[in-house]
Amino acid sequence: MERVRDLSELPKAHLHLHFTGSMRPTTLLELADKYGVRLPEALTEALFSGEPPKLRATDERGWFRFQRLYDAARSCLREPEDIRRLVREAAEEDVKDGSGWLEIQVDPTSYAPRLGGLIPALEIILDAVEAASRETGLGMRVLVAANRMKHPLDARTLARLAVRYRDHGVVGFGLSNDERRGMARDFDRAFAIARTGGLFAAPHGGELTGPASVRDCLDDLRAHRVGHGVRAAEDPHLLRRLADRGVTCEVCPASNVALGVYDKPEDVPLRTLFEAGVPMALGADDPLLFGSRLAAQYDIARRHHAFTDAELAELARQSIRASAAPEDVRAKLLSGVDDWLAG
Repeated sequence: MERVRDLSELPKAHLHLHFTGSMRPTTLLELADKYGVRLPEALTEALFSGEPPKLRATDERGWFRFQRLYDAARSCLREPEDIRRLVREAAEEDVKDGSGWLEIQVDPTSYAPRLGGLIPALEIILDAVEAASRETGLGMRVLVAANRMKHPLDARTLARLAVRYRDHGVVGFGLSNDERRGMARDFDRAFAIARTGGLFAAPHGGELTGPASVRDCLDDLRAHRVGHGVRAAEDPHLLRRLADRGVTCEVCPASNVALGVYDKPEDVPLRTLFEAGVPMALGADDPLLFGSRLAAQYDIARRHHAFTDAELAELARQSIRASAAPEDVRAKLLSGVDDWLAG
C-alpha cells in the first residue's frame, strides 16, 4: 500500500489569495478590539467556531452578505503596522503549507483612505511584501486587482499605477468582485494598459456565472489566467480552448462550496478540468472567511476526488508553471515536487 505523503511538504505556488481574506482569525479579533470595531455576529461566530459563515453568494443578497463580512474585516486594517503584520503572517501560513511562491491579490484603493492615499497604500503593501519575503524565505509578489463594481476609468488608473510599480513587486493585473456586475469588455482598456506595461492578466470569471464569463475573460481581457474558472466545466468546447491555450484556472474548492457555487466538495469539477488538460492552480481565496488554507485545497482533491499523489504533484507543477516566479525559483520548486513524489 502506497504511503500517504504529507501535503504540507509538497512544494507549490499560491496564485489566488486575497489580501484581507488572508488574515488570521486571531489577528482580526485583536485588531477589532484595538480599534473598537464591532464585527458582524456571523463573522465572530465563524471566527470562534472555525466553521465558515453560511453564505450563498449565487444570489445577489448572499453576495452582499459576503461583502459586508469582508468589508468589516478590512475596516480593521488601519495602520502600516497592521499591513505589515497581515503580510508577514500570510507568508508564514503559506510556508507552513508548502508554498514556495505567493502572489497576493489586492485592490489598494480599499486601503488608501486610511493609509494616506493610493500611492502610499500600494507602497506600504509592497514594502511589507518585500520584508515578509526576506524574513520568511517565501517568494512573494503582488497582483493589483480592480473592482468591477466601480467605474472602468478607476480600473485604468489602477492599471497605470500597477505598471509603474512593475519593477517593485507588481506582476499582474486582475478584476474581482461580483462578476454579474460590469461587463468584462468595459475593462478592456485597463487590461490593455497592464499588458502593454508587461503585466499578466488574471481576471475573475466562471464562478458566480457560467462559461460565458470565462469566454469574456479570454476574448475581451486576453486572460493569461482566470480566477476560479470552474464553470468552464459546463462547456466542453471551452475546456478544449483553455487546454489548447494553456490558460490556467485558479481553482478554490473550499471557497466554491462556502459560497454555494457547489453544494459539496465532491461537486467541484476538479476531475473534469484536470482530465480535459486545463492547467489548474489550487488556491485558498479568503481563508479568513472560508476556514481553510492552501494545503487543505490539495487535501480536498485527494479525499473527495481520489487524486493520487502523482496527480497532486502534477497540480503543484501546474501552479508553479503558471506563476510569475523567476526561472531559478521555478526550477527549484519543480525539483522539490519531484523529490516529494520520490519520497
